[in-house]
Amino acid sequence: MLFKDEHGTESEAQIEAFEDTWHWNLEAEHIYSELLTEAPDHIAKMIESLHGFIGTNQMMAYLVMMAARLVELHRVLKPTGSLYLHCDPTASHFLRIILDTIFGADKFRNEIIWRRTRGHNDQKLTKFGAVHDILLYYSKSATKTFNKEYTERDTKAENTHDLYRHTDGKLYRKGDCRAPGGRGPRFEWNGHIQNWRFTEEKAKELEAQGLIVFSSSGMPRVLRPVDLTRGSPLTDVWTDIDAPNSGSDELLGYPTQKPLALLERIIQASSNPGDIVLDPFCGCGTAIAAAQKLNRKWIGIDITHLSIALQKYRLEAMFPGIKFNVRGEPTDIGAARQLATEDRYQFQWWSLSLIRARPLGGEAGSREGKKGSDKGIDGVIAFIDDNTGKAKRVLVQVKSGHVNSSYIRDLKGTLQREQAAIGVFITLEPPSKDMITEAVSAGFYHSPGWNQDYPRIQILTIEELLHNAEVKMPPQFGTFKQAQRVQQSDAEQYKLGLG
Repeated sequence: MLFKDEHGTESEAQIEAFEDTWHWNLEAEHIYSELLTEAPDHIAKMIESLHGFIGTNQMMAYLVMMAARLVELHRVLKPTGSLYLHCDPTASHFLRIILDTIFGADKFRNEIIWRRTRGHNDQKLTKFGAVHDILLYYSKSATKTFNKEYTERDTKAENTHDLYRHTDGKLYRKGDCRAPGGRGPRFEWNGHIQNWRFTEEKAKELEAQGLIVFSSSGMPRVLRPVDLTRGSPLTDVWTDIDAPNSGSDELLGYPTQKPLALLERIIQASSNPGDIVLDPFCGCGTAIAAAQKLNRKWIGIDITHLSIALQKYRLEAMFPGIKFNVRGEPTDIGAARQLATEDRYQFQWWSLSLIRARPLGGEAGSREGKKGSDKGIDGVIAFIDDNTGKAKRVLVQVKSGHVNSSYIRDLKGTLQREQAAIGVFITLEPPSKDMITEAVSAGFYHSPGWNQDYPRIQILTIEELLHNAEVKMPPQFGTFKQAQRVQQSDAEQYKLGLG
């Protein structure tokens, strides 16, 4: 996101996932006005000051959107709850101001540095390679849920300078006896006059117990037992979790996907089994998958039907037999027509999800998507039905408006050009007799593995799909990369929301 006024030339470079979302337009102006007039006074003054400093650009549109949502997230958060906000250094300083204002600066807990990659090989860079993102961690109150986590044990830890093997055979860590900030009792101890963590009596008691050792300068160090079986307490710099890469089984092809281990760490630290996890920007569903795996209840919200479809496939692959509710998807033909009128890309993505087809011609993270050079293909289903191990394809087209037989002829040509096995035409309107005749004339695809014939061109209406109609084809394979299966004894019903 560049700091360029929206009233001038548009930015040449934008973040792909937010390309169609963050602009200073009437919607941003409306939310800004609501914050000024309806938010608490201290929040209104903060957002007005940011507006005066930043101006009317993409960054301010993003911050206004986030401020409005953070106000609501703070409202619904239980007293023992916490909020983690993932961002990069582009806007983290502004988001910190907003969070300090809404939650209170005293509710700030950590700025966690997550090293998402181990290297940056762009030779054109004229700055240090950017390899980290930021997690801003706030709690609603001092009574927050927090479960201490530990890093894996370092096999060389015993050889580090601050560990001490005592005569009792146990391992101890040598700690500072001086009081932080000069607040402790002041007295002379072994030739050193300091403010100490202990009273003079307690210091003598610890010496008598053999729990005090002295450095070469005579400075006392207190011995604290060390349990190397669980490693060291986790700090605010996380370097042990990498972002999913091209070779990862976890990768689903979603541009902003986070590693499952990252969300598991956050959820384990700030919730207990049975607690509720809310992800209001759940994308490909890593947070809700982690919550399900850790026996938490969860609610996920996203703005695109593409994301919701991907979440459904991921959850079903990871947790066989799982039951969840999806709210916000069309459930009848009237709602389907409304979605098609409001946003044809959302309608297209939703339609493809009814047959588990992978979308083409749109960016996964964008609100409206771009058609791109899809060559007459809106979606693809892959399957394997012979011993070659090579995937064959079902090509899918989706139409929400008036249709005629020319569309079926075009699909037949596309199948021939792409050497695909089967073509599916999804239509909101009922097909004409000529369309049905044209589809039948395409003949059949014979599956050698199943020794069965399937219509080469199939027409499916939205109304039929809403009544559980299916594509006639060999069993699907790899519609989306299958997430790793997770064994779970009982799959309870959880809720998946669509904003």
